[in-house]
Amino acid sequence: MSAFRSGLLVLTSPLAALIPRLTPILTSAARLVEQTLYVHLQPGLSLGGPAQPHSSHVQATMEVINLITGLYAGADAYRHLDIRILLTNILTKNPTPPSSLGSVQNLAHPPEVVLTDFQTLDGGQYNPVKQQLERYATSCYSCCPQLVSVLLYPEYDPGDTSTDPSVVPHSSALWSGSPMPTSPKHPLQGYNHVVVGGTFDHLHNAHKLLLTVACLLAQKRLLVGVGDKYLLENKVLPELIQPYTYRVKHLSEFLVDMKPSLVFDIVPLLDTYGPAGTDPSLECLVVSEETYRGGLAVNCRRLENGLEELALYQILLLKNPDHSENEEDKVSSSSFRHQMLGTLLQTPNKRPDLPSNVYVVGLTGPSGSGKSSVALLLQDLGAKVIDSDQLGHRAYAPDGPAYQTVIEAFGTDILHEDGTINRKILSSRVFGNKKQLKKLTDIVWPVIAKMCQEEINKAAAEGKTVCVIDAALLLEAGWNNMVHEVWTVIIPEKEARRRIMERDGLSEAAAQSRLQNQMSNQQRVDQSHVVLSTLWEKHITQRQVEKAWTLLQERIKTQ
Repeated sequence: MSAFRSGLLVLTSPLAALIPRLTPILTSAARLVEQTLYVHLQPGLSLGGPAQPHSSHVQATMEVINLITGLYAGADAYRHLDIRILLTNILTKNPTPPSSLGSVQNLAHPPEVVLTDFQTLDGGQYNPVKQQLERYATSCYSCCPQLVSVLLYPEYDPGDTSTDPSVVPHSSALWSGSPMPTSPKHPLQGYNHVVVGGTFDHLHNAHKLLLTVACLLAQKRLLVGVGDKYLLENKVLPELIQPYTYRVKHLSEFLVDMKPSLVFDIVPLLDTYGPAGTDPSLECLVVSEETYRGGLAVNCRRLENGLEELALYQILLLKNPDHSENEEDKVSSSSFRHQMLGTLLQTPNKRPDLPSNVYVVGLTGPSGSGKSSVALLLQDLGAKVIDSDQLGHRAYAPDGPAYQTVIEAFGTDILHEDGTINRKILSSRVFGNKKQLKKLTDIVWPVIAKMCQEEINKAAAEGKTVCVIDAALLLEAGWNNMVHEVWTVIIPEKEARRRIMERDGLSEAAAQSRLQNQMSNQQRVDQSHVVLSTLWEKHITQRQVEKAWTLLQERIKTQ
């Protein structure tokens, strides 16, 4: 059976029996669904009778929270799947009577297939059961007209009670600053107004667990603070964080799918407290293990503002057993951004105007980024590296193509006694003077571009299949029009400043001035196809470059 883009997994087994079977169930579902998998919990649902089954309320308990945690932890092994646990029928303890479940809920990605762990007596694909499953699914959610149904049993073995420690929580998945239920089956207390915060970059399963618990506890409104601006500056690889509007769009879709009855207020989080420190209507704050102290600080701020403290619900972190040495051991956005290094971030445009027998990569990066060391690694892997700085020196030489024009434009007083151009004097003439700088670059950049093209033609004649133009000013000069792909090397500004001071003997102010007169990391990344970073040890940089090279070879083959 071919895979479907979206699916609905209806879990009918008792919760205690489900938790140790999550791995085989998810494995079976992952074979059938490629993108979005919705999960609907309805323990005790029977699909074998003559009457059409209906959805009923499920009491939110610690047992339910543990199952949700197990689902998201297990789902991390199937990262192609966007898993969303639906909460419409799951209720916390609340004096207000629950609303009816009669209406059909619209989903962002209508399921094309409905799956279930329900077991028929003979273990076969019994048509009446499948028909009941389809009727049940369409009575609860908007599904595709040609809905397909699949009974997962006996694809997974319900008798296998072995547990995977990375999937099934060893202890309660939720801790609280408020009195906790004494029993796993004891109802959880709900709150009218709940708040949660985070960056929510590349929305992953740990985010989803945090948000799912927050939605579960919220009865009327969920306030979500989304980190932005200076709160992102100290993040790892902040240039690869998705734009705020993009994060909000995906976050909103996920939340509305989960629990459309809530009012969602999504606001930018510009300081460590956000609205949690000042909103008197809030009652509960959901935090993770690493942000629990921040929750305590929020309560201190509320007391200072004459407000009641919030109940703190703390979610355990999801572990990432497959993390590499420079990644965190938890499921995190920073690890995901690490994994983006060396991969293709945006598809290159077709360039029929460029040579077909050689693939040209433009390598750029700010001063101190380690761009030259990356160029050497690419050279070792087989690329022909064209150093634009060396071409610049040749262009300025007395017999170079830019020499006479530069003298005519800036005068003979820029020359050494031996007739060569004194580039320090020339630089002082144009530094901080946009008009003079443009005069110089209008002369030199086209000359260097022509020299680069000549070098590319030579490399093609030598049988090279990849050329790398190493150029700090690649984007500023417009030389990205000469290449198939732009690769950028980045490091944090603080580290770049330190390297420049150490390498060139400059003061901190001079190093900072140099960086401020260059294009920012973010501006470069926004125009790049591949991003690399030399922030860590040399062997980690080498792994990134080798990964990027291998993926490049695959792209070249499929041209």
